Amino acid sequence: MKSSELRTKDVPALEAELKDLLKAHFGLRMQHATQQLSNTTQLSRVRRDIARVKTVLHEKASKQ
Repeated sequence: MKSSELRTKDVPALEAELKDLLKAHFGLRMQHATQQLSNTTQLSRVRRDIARVKTVLHEKASKQ
């Protein structure tokens, strides 16, 4: 996910995206804890995507 794609979305869409990413992150953490996660790079990718969404949300909030 690119930050340029996120900047084109509106705030409710970003909040929905953040909610989905947080659910995915939780699921990946549980898989990792139970030794079921084979691709551990997914954890860092999802964490970075969460940070990107939060950054864009913060930018949009500061402009208003």
